[in-house]
Amino acid sequence: MFTGIVTDIGKIRHLENRGDLHARIATSYDMDGVALGASIACNGVCLTVVEKGDDWFAVDISAESVSKTNIGGWAEGGRINLERALKVGDELGGHIVSGHVDGVAEILRMEVEGESTRVTFRAPEDLARFIAPKGSVALNGTSLTVNEVDGRDFGVNFIPHTKDVTTWGAAKPGDLINLEIDTLARYVARLAETI
Repeated sequence: MFTGIVTDIGKIRHLENRGDLHARIATSYDMDGVALGASIACNGVCLTVVEKGDDWFAVDISAESVSKTNIGGWAEGGRINLERALKVGDELGGHIVSGHVDGVAEILRMEVEGESTRVTFRAPEDLARFIAPKGSVALNGTSLTVNEVDGRDFGVNFIPHTKDVTTWGAAKPGDLINLEIDTLARYVARLAETI
């Protein structure tokens, strides 16, 4: 489990297709404190550490994960949001995030509002019903509050701090973004189907 509070920006050092995709990611995490088999959210995708060095870790990514996320667009030198798994007793500053990406949203528009940036996304049709005003979403692993919803389109604001400590400062219209809907919304919708 994760919180959607990004704690590092990783840099993709190497990508290799071995049947599954193998990625080596540079990090500022103290890798002495990261065990092999640990989970790290990489742009919101829960991945398992299979190798590590002083300032890097490696993950194997299944074809299924590549097909359901924006990982197919990763390139060497690219930057990604990172978060280590939640530990019992950690502050829950965002919302409960599983790292199981539901689909890919697209950035439609970006508008400056004061020091913040309002971004409009388009969700896949089958996920739009789970997104509600003032609800939570995880976008590229970042816990965010939804401002408004209009059909498949929804908006969020990025404050300067978020843009500085994540990859959101480099986002642009047309980017494809990993979307994880709020866990509570998923269960409420499932319950409503059975009633």
